[in-house]
Amino acid sequence: MKLTKYIMACILAFSLAGCIDDEPSNNPITYGDGYITVLLSTDKAAYQPGEPVQLSLNNLPEGQVTIRYKHLNKVLSETPLTGKSWSWNPPTDDFKGYMVDLYTVENGEEVVLSSIAIDVSSDPARFPRNGFLSEYGKMSEKEINKVMDNLNRHHINYVQYQDWHYKHHKPLAGSPSAPMDVWKDIINRDCYRSTVQGYIDAGHKRGMKSLFYNLAYGALSDAADDGVKETWYLFKDKKHGNKDYHPLGSPFKSNIYLTNPALQEWRDYMAQQNNDVYEVFDFDGYQIDQLGGRGELYDYNGNSVDLAATFPVFIKAMKEAQPKKSLVMNAVGQYGQENLIANSPVDFLYTEVWEKPTDNGFSVLSNIITNNDRWSNGKKTVLAAYMNYKLGGEGRGYFNTPGVLMANAAIHAWGGAHLELGEHMLTTEYFPNSSLAMKGELKKAMVTYYDFITGYENLLRDGGEFYGVTASSTDGKMTVNQWPPVRNQIATIGKRFDRRDVIHFLNYTNAVHLDWCDSNGTQVEPSLIESVQTKVSVKGTVRTVWAASPDARFGVSQELDFVQEGNEIKVALPSLKYWTMLVVEYE
Repeated sequence: MKLTKYIMACILAFSLAGCIDDEPSNNPITYGDGYITVLLSTDKAAYQPGEPVQLSLNNLPEGQVTIRYKHLNKVLSETPLTGKSWSWNPPTDDFKGYMVDLYTVENGEEVVLSSIAIDVSSDPARFPRNGFLSEYGKMSEKEINKVMDNLNRHHINYVQYQDWHYKHHKPLAGSPSAPMDVWKDIINRDCYRSTVQGYIDAGHKRGMKSLFYNLAYGALSDAADDGVKETWYLFKDKKHGNKDYHPLGSPFKSNIYLTNPALQEWRDYMAQQNNDVYEVFDFDGYQIDQLGGRGELYDYNGNSVDLAATFPVFIKAMKEAQPKKSLVMNAVGQYGQENLIANSPVDFLYTEVWEKPTDNGFSVLSNIITNNDRWSNGKKTVLAAYMNYKLGGEGRGYFNTPGVLMANAAIHAWGGAHLELGEHMLTTEYFPNSSLAMKGELKKAMVTYYDFITGYENLLRDGGEFYGVTASSTDGKMTVNQWPPVRNQIATIGKRFDRRDVIHFLNYTNAVHLDWCDSNGTQVEPSLIESVQTKVSVKGTVRTVWAASPDARFGVSQELDFVQEGNEIKVALPSLKYWTMLVVEYE
């Protein structure tokens, strides 16, 4: 978390809280018949191998409708749709993504009505899809289920509980034998034990892991009363006269003072505090936060402290204290990631993205993901990348759909995931801030995008080597370049498997800038390009070519005619809006 901007985001969110009507139009994640006429749902975000999938439908379409089950482009089975709920037993293979769709035939043409993805994975760390929670006031079971049903529909398999705790140095309010029913968080909001546990239970029912948030090294002004020693702090001078801290004014409880994760006493203290949390709440792990680089730091005895180097020591201690619990640590602007967090026992790599250049800005995202892949020997990446950041700091408004979808297309095509969905969509590092809402078009698109990254996880996030694609448009409908993006052109990203090439086409034809964040919400919707005659270089004899896009046919794949001439194929891309994936299968 980058706390230099955190205060203003908190104050803005706090000031807006009293003037937000509790109307569906103000709920940034609400979706329904107004957005998706035929909506498929499953009972879980992910499934263990051999576990049956329960599917349901909000509306029963008229006419003869077929249910189709696919793995990538391979049809596993088809059956007539006869009701609004049914079950399916996926193959027992581990770590596989599937796509289920409903289709009918009109005038001899296949029409896809709806789809949903299914993830069969024994460990969510293989394909992490992170979401968040940020408010824990008094809530009914119905209200909790509404939030979790939405995260479930987006296949969120990790949920981080932001700002849930009592104090940074004492996250549990009360004691394991007498926990408080209600407590104040850092900004003096009420948090209810029944709500926190209700969310955890609802997540477990849906196959989600729940991780509690806390800093690795935070203490409040009253920490001495709770057993924190003066010798545990970090200082800005060698004489231990000036503690490092982040100042927080009203309505916050206290400044946050930094302790030294290198000290075993502090690590033992926090391990015990976490044990207290686990005794009361059935959390699955700990989402560890930091504040980025802090300049020169010293311990109590005047020794220089390399803060980033303390992170793996702290992570290791937390893992040894609770070996069965998951750990994730935020690398703020990649601080401490290389050779440190990346090589620690964390489930996946988590980067809070702060670099926002306007020229070739999307390369920031791809560089983080590919660096993380390399540094960690293949652990997956989740990016906390806050969209429309400046717009979100100006007050109530709406997310700019083109900016969000362009960022997501880039993140997902490179194999990452985007932390963005909770009770609302994220726009700043203060997670309770809901100043921007999602319009209906974005809500609808997000469902399909999350189906896409889940259903095709074995292409997007499961091996392969990135390579430079040689491709061109033979009919002049588009100008193609290899990544990184160029304004007014189509960028390609290639990924090569033993018997398959995956080629992503990302559309920047109308882009007014290349800032991934679209800070001011000014990005422009790309033009829809249809039936694009395309020539692509290939590495062998091609057996099949197919395409899929989250912007068309609800993400469902379709096989394409092609002509091979030596080491090239000619094929017509059905359409390209934001992102189309072309897959070349070899003999």
